[in-house]
Amino acid sequence: MTRNAIEIAAVLIVRNEERCIARCLTSVAPWVDRMVVLDTGSTDDTVAIAQGLGAEVHHLPWPDSFAEARNHALALADADWNLVIDADEWIIDGGEGLREWCESATDLLGCPCIHNEAEGATVQRSWMTRVIPRGVLYAGRVREQVVSVLPRYRIALDIGHDGDLAPQLERKKDRYAPLLLADLADQPESPYLLYQVAKDAQMRGDHASACDYYAQALDATPPEANWRHDLVINALNQFIRSGHLQAALTIADTEMSHWARSPDFYFVMGDLFLEAATAEPQRALDHWLPLAESAWERCLSIGERPDLEGSVAGRGSHLAQHNLDVLRSQRATLAA
Repeated sequence: MTRNAIEIAAVLIVRNEERCIARCLTSVAPWVDRMVVLDTGSTDDTVAIAQGLGAEVHHLPWPDSFAEARNHALALADADWNLVIDADEWIIDGGEGLREWCESATDLLGCPCIHNEAEGATVQRSWMTRVIPRGVLYAGRVREQVVSVLPRYRIALDIGHDGDLAPQLERKKDRYAPLLLADLADQPESPYLLYQVAKDAQMRGDHASACDYYAQALDATPPEANWRHDLVINALNQFIRSGHLQAALTIADTEMSHWARSPDFYFVMGDLFLEAATAEPQRALDHWLPLAESAWERCLSIGERPDLEGSVAGRGSHLAQHNLDVLRSQRATLAA
């Protein structure tokens, strides 16, 4: 048997993932040398499924820190390169190029594109540091991040994720908040933690807290932060959902010059103008609805931008076109 020049390990931390772990391991197995699974207290068939698919399974009592668990799993793997992946994720495409990239990469971290399935059959795209060499570690109790001075490089590896769909969110919606707030207490001015606490509050339906933390995150996050685009879009959505339309308009006015080429920004602007039309019906036909139409037309003129962090597939194409078709039909009816 030919020995590979480098060893690549898929590294997972899991607990009660019988729903999806087979899909994950089956998708990564052809492209790695080993699959290292660290179980933190499963009471279902997760361990048996993983072992049956050839994974090395280790055990660790849950340490109240995702970074600590990930770092323990990485130490157990002790591989030249590690593909860090969650049980509710799977390789969609690009696995065949993973080894070639690892063999040629020098002092780099690899960032696959994560395709996050969300409600309404939408898919949000983000680029996350998941292909890391030996010795690179994580920090953070939750929403942990790779800590390294090495440059991050987007690679041709696509990973699916369905852990944010409603049935899965219900399992973890109360698990993250205490850990995030503990991290924030240690680093109260961290822009990234403010952003993550805001998203967590939004997920749990705590709209007042979400608005507060989003406002703080917007003030604290520098323009060059790679999550700024996702932060702005999520903040606008949250303020619209909470009925704070004037605050959303203020944010949009401040941010517009930065996101002139973002279909996601203009898509949410269309939503904002539509809500304003409902709130101010006397100005709907001659002001708010034309603005909404222009915003969604702008989405189509920009087109898809999968390179933008947190972009949603379709906002530069069919989703914007659908909204335009519905809006134009409604405007024709109202004008008749």
